[in-house]
Amino acid sequence: MLKPTEKIWHNGKLIPWSQATLHVMSHVVNYGSSVFEGVRCYALPGGPAIFRAKEHAQRLLDSAKVYRIDVDFTVEDLVSGMVELVKTNRTSPCYLRPIILRGYGEVGVNPFNSPTEVYICNYEWGKYLGSEDDGVDVCVSSWNRLAPNTMPAMAKAGANYMNSQLIKMEAIMNGYVEGIALDVNGYVSEGSGENVFVVRHGTIYTAPLGNSVLPGITRESVITIAKDLSIPVIEQMIPREMLYIADEVFFSGTAAEITPIRSVDKISVNKGGVGPIAKALQKEFYGIVRGEMPDRHNWFTPVPVSSTQPVGVYSGTSRSSCEAIR
Repeated sequence: MLKPTEKIWHNGKLIPWSQATLHVMSHVVNYGSSVFEGVRCYALPGGPAIFRAKEHAQRLLDSAKVYRIDVDFTVEDLVSGMVELVKTNRTSPCYLRPIILRGYGEVGVNPFNSPTEVYICNYEWGKYLGSEDDGVDVCVSSWNRLAPNTMPAMAKAGANYMNSQLIKMEAIMNGYVEGIALDVNGYVSEGSGENVFVVRHGTIYTAPLGNSVLPGITRESVITIAKDLSIPVIEQMIPREMLYIADEVFFSGTAAEITPIRSVDKISVNKGGVGPIAKALQKEFYGIVRGEMPDRHNWFTPVPVSSTQPVGVYSGTSRSSCEAIR
């Protein structure tokens, strides 16, 4: 269950959690007209810090631009709002949910007369898909990712996640933790809320953005770390069967972080468990986000918080109101 915090950032001001409400006839309720982000704030030895806040804020504004939503706030404004919120609520580690939506004003499909509302929430959040040491069982979904020129897959829009819900629910109902969707041409796209990486003969492969893939912030972080470790990374179309013969397969995402996949459609990935490349990437990634290694890429925005409230652990196999957000 989602545990409320004290304040929510709304259009530049902090308001009580209970006052962050919408009318049922708001445009977003009727048509899903929102764009959003999922951001992690980690508890480092020196204090709380938000992971890649600027990149998340920029992607949020990019998504809004695609959907012609005018926003009066800059990247710097949004990052400042995240910092202010975490500082005020004194909850870390935590998950942040910035969201831009079209509010109450227009009942038709035309959204231009509906006001733009900008919110940032934060709340406790733990592991999403499972332990980083175990790996998860997944299936290839019967639901495809969005076809090109239908809905923009590069925009992180609320409406897109109706497709994600179908993928996730189908996987859970069939006994899996997560599903992997193919694109309209049958090539590997992504999970319901995660990017997918495949390892074969020492090389990492991941689908390019043209395969209806969200440009994940953690995806880009994984590629950067792999280059630091001199592990070759190739962005190319991935046929479904490569999932079955891969040496390793793993997810990346803000919620999923780096989660190994031990089986696909009940076919073991190699011998199951975590492979050596995923382990090496995890060691670097978790070392950085836990403050055990230096932040060599300047990924963190520090938050001046004097005290914290501990986070609870989330079970990725339950049906949460908050899906995996990359």
